[in-house]
Amino acid sequence: MKRELNATCRRDFLKNTGCAVAASALAGVVVPPVHAAENNTIQVALVGCGGRGSGAAGDALGTNHKGPIKLVALADVFENRLDSSHRNLQRQFGDRVDAPKERQFLGFDAYRKAMDCLNPGDVVILGTPPAFRWVHFGYAIQKGLNVFMEKPTTVDGPTTKKMLALAEESVKKNLKVGVGLMVRHCRARRALHERIQGGEIGEIVALRASRMVQAYLGFYGPKPKEQSELLYQTRLFHGFLWASGGLFSDLYIHQIDECCWMKDAWPIYAQANGGRDYRGDCVDQNFDNYSVEYVFADNARLYLYGRCINGCHTEMTGQAFGTKGLAVIDDGGHHPGRCRIYRGRAMTKDKLAWAFPQPEPSPYACEWEDLIDAIRHDTPYNEAKRGAEASLVTSMGRMAAHTGQVVTFEQMLNCPHEFAPDLDKLTMDSSAPLVAGPDGRYPVPQPGIVTQREYGT
Repeated sequence: MKRELNATCRRDFLKNTGCAVAASALAGVVVPPVHAAENNTIQVALVGCGGRGSGAAGDALGTNHKGPIKLVALADVFENRLDSSHRNLQRQFGDRVDAPKERQFLGFDAYRKAMDCLNPGDVVILGTPPAFRWVHFGYAIQKGLNVFMEKPTTVDGPTTKKMLALAEESVKKNLKVGVGLMVRHCRARRALHERIQGGEIGEIVALRASRMVQAYLGFYGPKPKEQSELLYQTRLFHGFLWASGGLFSDLYIHQIDECCWMKDAWPIYAQANGGRDYRGDCVDQNFDNYSVEYVFADNARLYLYGRCINGCHTEMTGQAFGTKGLAVIDDGGHHPGRCRIYRGRAMTKDKLAWAFPQPEPSPYACEWEDLIDAIRHDTPYNEAKRGAEASLVTSMGRMAAHTGQVVTFEQMLNCPHEFAPDLDKLTMDSSAPLVAGPDGRYPVPQPGIVTQREYGT
């Protein structure tokens, strides 16, 4: 089943059931080498109660490891999301959800109150729009908390630098950090990666990835008059580059990350095309089709194709082409991956050299099993740096499409355009980071016209 395309995805859960923190500020944090609560209970706080945050909380509470886990606090900006998340999680997990009203918090500062309910060594889930990741991660480090954060973890160059600095601090504090690029925990893909690195398909010369789906996310009409700009953009964050990196970062990071993993390298530059076709009264910033050529240091290529247009052919695939054979990384969705290796280029039964046995365990469950195991046994586990780098590489392809320029890894990292500075200072009365024009529409990328940043003011 296509977990992110059907009714079982994290996004649908509710339908169905400043600068990096300075080292001196963290110097006093002492993190226990293992989770040391007297009753061995790992407490969890959920910050961001939308579909993905709630789905991650459900995956956490459903882990099979010995030792209890309880959800003890929730935080969100929107009361209806918080209420719905709490209600559905409690219905599903019963007394593993112990978060009464006094531990349910609303507002842009609610993340602090929820984390303050935890002890060092507990876990906070960061499921808010990605723009807030560095703010919340910094506070989690101060509190000595282990972290699970959804992807992407950054949306531009400046926030990537902040997250990389925070990642380094989290390693120094021996915190366990998971990032929601769950296919890295897919047992089929892990077996495939081992075989590729062992030379079974020869040297990788090209990779191809596609995610072409119906327009189900990120296309939003005019703001309701009764809602503030800030809350409108925060609620519909997939439509705004400052909040999420847009559809490109949200959807395509998985395909980009898994292909780069198989290659064991990040690309050094990207060039791309993209555009808006059938948008009607949509006012968001997204393009609805993209094609990107990522280039690695050895001149190998990753070709990415993305489209969100109704009525078109749909597919979700990933392949690696080697000098001796072909590897299938993704065949129809995140789970199951249906990973296979073929001799030569033809994907026929007589050329099949290896296939991971089905059924595969869910990578959504596996990533939590791995994180909780690391917490309970104090084994090294920190995906923060890799998550930031995957987010940056994704942004590199997005910026190449939005500007019409070739964009290098270093250019993306050092691009000075921070989409939304000072998010750590937001209140419910703050102005939105993006201003609509007189027609109610927001600035969109203009390739070849606006070339040094992704959109004008």
